[in-house]
Amino acid sequence: MSKYEDGHDIFEKYELDQMEDLLGHHGTHMAAEQVGLKRDLRLRHMIMIAISGTIGTGLFLTSGATIATAGPGGALLAYALIGLWLVFVCQAIGEIATLLPLPGAFNAWGGRVFDEALSFQMTWMYFIYWALTIPAELSASAVIIEFWIGKDSAFPVWVVPVIIIILMVFINMAGVRTYGELEYWFSILKILTIIFFIICGILVDAGAIGGTTYGVSNWRIDGAPFKGGVMGFITTLVSVGYAYGGSEMTGVTAAESRNPHKHVPKAVNTVLIRIAFFYITSIFLLGLIVANNDPLLINSTGSAANAPFTIVFVKAGLKGAANYMNAVVFTSVFSAINSDYYVATRMLLSLSRNGWAHKSIGYTNSRGVPVVALGIVTACSCLSLITIFIGSGVVFQWFVSIIGSIIFQTWILILFLHFRFRYCWKAQGRAVSELPYVSWGYPYGNILATFIGCCCIIATWYLSIINPPRYPGAGAPEDVMAAYRNARDKYAQGLLGAWFPWILSAILFFTYKFVRGTKLIKAEDANFDTGRFIPSESDKEDMKPHGPTWKRVLKMFV
Repeated sequence: MSKYEDGHDIFEKYELDQMEDLLGHHGTHMAAEQVGLKRDLRLRHMIMIAISGTIGTGLFLTSGATIATAGPGGALLAYALIGLWLVFVCQAIGEIATLLPLPGAFNAWGGRVFDEALSFQMTWMYFIYWALTIPAELSASAVIIEFWIGKDSAFPVWVVPVIIIILMVFINMAGVRTYGELEYWFSILKILTIIFFIICGILVDAGAIGGTTYGVSNWRIDGAPFKGGVMGFITTLVSVGYAYGGSEMTGVTAAESRNPHKHVPKAVNTVLIRIAFFYITSIFLLGLIVANNDPLLINSTGSAANAPFTIVFVKAGLKGAANYMNAVVFTSVFSAINSDYYVATRMLLSLSRNGWAHKSIGYTNSRGVPVVALGIVTACSCLSLITIFIGSGVVFQWFVSIIGSIIFQTWILILFLHFRFRYCWKAQGRAVSELPYVSWGYPYGNILATFIGCCCIIATWYLSIINPPRYPGAGAPEDVMAAYRNARDKYAQGLLGAWFPWILSAILFFTYKFVRGTKLIKAEDANFDTGRFIPSESDKEDMKPHGPTWKRVLKMFV
């Protein structure tokens, strides 16, 4: 047995041997939480993992509801505004994760530059985020299957989540390389679908196919382009945040990248280009072709038949569009769950290795898989089985309201930690040029993103407390009582989603600070060396430009 800087036992002899091997290749400052992991992710894996974790049900199933709520202009503004916020969040992640590729990613930075209590709080909240995301996605899988089998089918829908959970265990037990390969191919299907949709959408809008020329006519109808005004706009923010959630995964995968100095910056920059193209262009075309008062846009059932992409394909005269989109959505959900499992297990690993969860949870096998953490995540996933009792759609919506607020909280704290990181770096007399990757736009981009983020968070708080439903009285007709109960449930959902993550975060932070007696870390004492990636000679050679200029330029976009 041996102890490291955090005082926690790192058991199993093979892990010690593995650490010695890694130290020989990548310097002398490995952090305890990095021990046992395999650096098996290539650049193509990391890029596709980030894309795969982002593009899923949020775009394919619920993006139409944002247009129905806020109009084509309001929806486009919501996606653009939060996308801009996310640009600078990812830049902050790229700068620090390239230097410190830790399994806990940005959640571990608080203990280096601010206060250990913040790392404790952020890591637990980020684990909760993914632990809730898995049941939400599994609930969606049950809804998707109903499209093919019918709601009145005798087939038990809970079988679908169970099969997916079993497959997730086998995939994750195979190691990070298998996970990366699967995400790569799943992502290709999603990307091809969106590219096909964009081409099809342009042709439909221009009247080249489908027989109707739309142009910008749907931006001039009643309610458009900003339906519901300011209230309609802010109502969509949480669902848009949920749709974008997962872009920050690059910080987590950096710990198992073969060469973080090369892979993390490229993954950050290329993903931003692609996400902006996929989301902004798709939402713009949807707003042009489908009217904001089209009842199909709401898609309250979560069916692929009413998915916004399907509506456009049908208008193009494509037969079998609903079946195709249902297949794409199902593979997207499967892919997203695969990513969810990966991140959730790495968060538990980080919690364990830092002493914030039992040390046995940090055990990794010879393939670098945290098997105990995987077992815990699998148990959490079984929450999806409650869908057979209270309905998949209900569960999905309640989880989304909480998940969206947690991701907002995570993004704003990442920006705060980036400010603190730069302050500590400068206080130690280190030049910005010494960083392996420097985020562009600092500090003005971070200031703008922080302002956008704070406005979004305050807007969700405000939205959750206004217009509480009024009890109609005991003698009210049944339809009035039913409307009241529905409004009451939505109000409770809004309150829970907007406030629960912040209340829980405050409890976690101050409880840990009180029990452990942690203090603000002085800037000159910030630890920038433990866990730092030091590239070998082969890593440095790999970072040099290879191939003709045209091919290197093409790789930035393809």
